[in-house]
Amino acid sequence: MPLDPQAQSLVDAVAAVGAPPISALSAHEGAAAARAGMHVVATNMGPGPELAKVENLAIPGPVGEIPARVYVPDGTGPLPATLFFHGGGWVAGDLDTHDAVCRHLAKESDCVVLAVDYRLAPEHTYPAAIDDAYAATAWVAENADSLGVARDRLAVCGDSAGGNLAAATAIRARDSGGPAIAFQGLIYPVTDDDFERESYVSNAQGYVLTRDSMKWFWELYVPNASDRKNPLAAPMKVESVEGLPPALVLTAEYDPLRDEGEAFGERLSAAGIPSRVTRYDGMIHGFIRYTKIVDRALEAVHEMAAALKMELKA
Repeated sequence: MPLDPQAQSLVDAVAAVGAPPISALSAHEGAAAARAGMHVVATNMGPGPELAKVENLAIPGPVGEIPARVYVPDGTGPLPATLFFHGGGWVAGDLDTHDAVCRHLAKESDCVVLAVDYRLAPEHTYPAAIDDAYAATAWVAENADSLGVARDRLAVCGDSAGGNLAAATAIRARDSGGPAIAFQGLIYPVTDDDFERESYVSNAQGYVLTRDSMKWFWELYVPNASDRKNPLAAPMKVESVEGLPPALVLTAEYDPLRDEGEAFGERLSAAGIPSRVTRYDGMIHGFIRYTKIVDRALEAVHEMAAALKMELKA
């Protein structure tokens, strides 16, 4: 279908700024620009719904404390828990850029959502982000009682690079003997580094996220090309998906990442793992954060929250 008018307004707004593409900037200049841009969006979208409790905390990590934020909805515990990893090409994003999304997910799913502020590139390259993501997930499982959550009802979720980390965390948990992951919610996830997929060609430019910018993000996060063969960097390259948790994969029609997200979901289904892929026609990459101005963003949040609620129910 044609680009949704609300998505078109986002494309037009970005074009009107006239900023140089981040792929044309140095690593640190581009990272600064990407981080600032994500904060502008968060500021413009405003806060999400009120919850029973929202608080920051620090999780012990591989090389120091990992900042995190816990979102607690109304309800009596122990509640299910969802680890949320933000998008931003492993370069941008933080607890504030995805605060509204996490609030919506917690409120609608009746899950405690714990957002993880993992280390970013280019300051910290692979495997820093996945090391932090896995450490946070293991910590939540180990501290389930004090957090008031059910360790046997644990999910991982994320958008874009965060979807990559959610899928990679599920793989690592399977291969490490735990913690047990009951569900993975993947929102237009990065699952591969194949820039020749049809969606990369047809959506190479003109829809905010470009093919060149994704190459740039990969170069900053996984500069050693041989590391990209590791499924913890590119989940599509996992030898077998057997034993991975059920999934909901949300994709956007006008997104370079569309085909790799759908291919991952289809691979899970082909292996008999209950999985569903929903393509949001007319949408662009990143649309789920625009809950105040894009109707389908709220629709996508509702779908993911409903899946979390269903898959993690007692």
